Amino acid sequence: MYLYRAIDSNGDTVEFRFSERRNLTAAKRVLRKALQRHGRPERIVIDGSQTNREAILCCDTADQLQDRSRRRLKPIRIRQSAYLDNRIEQDHRTIKRRIRPMLGFQSVATARVILGGIEMVHMMRKGQAKYACKRQPSLAEQFALLVA
Repeated sequence: MYLYRAIDSNGDTVEFRFSERRNLTAAKRVLRKALQRHGRPERIVIDGSQTNREAILCCDTADQLQDRSRRRLKPIRIRQSAYLDNRIEQDHRTIKRRIRPMLGFQSVATARVILGGIEMVHMMRKGQAKYACKRQPSLAEQFALLVA
């Protein structure tokens, strides 16, 4: 089972998704959702996974075909290295710190719900919650608003 995560250059979470498999379909799903919500980036940094590279190339080609404007879209630059993705590894460390004491999950559904909650709290701590735009409520207030 795999947790797909995408962050921007500021360290803000762009998208996350829990998947049972690490394959092209799952990578495309995460990438399409991230591109829909946050637009098209100039470059994407990934680890050594060939599947992620193929998903980026496929989604980039589909975007260029669907673009109806007269301007030409530049292709997304892919930077692929085991050491360039340190920012996401450091961001991912906080999630691993929460999961490790749990000693795994009983089912996929449980894992999906718990990881979604952990990601949401992590995003609130980074100030990404939609309630953080005006007055800065405490984490407890943000969580109460989320539960309500």
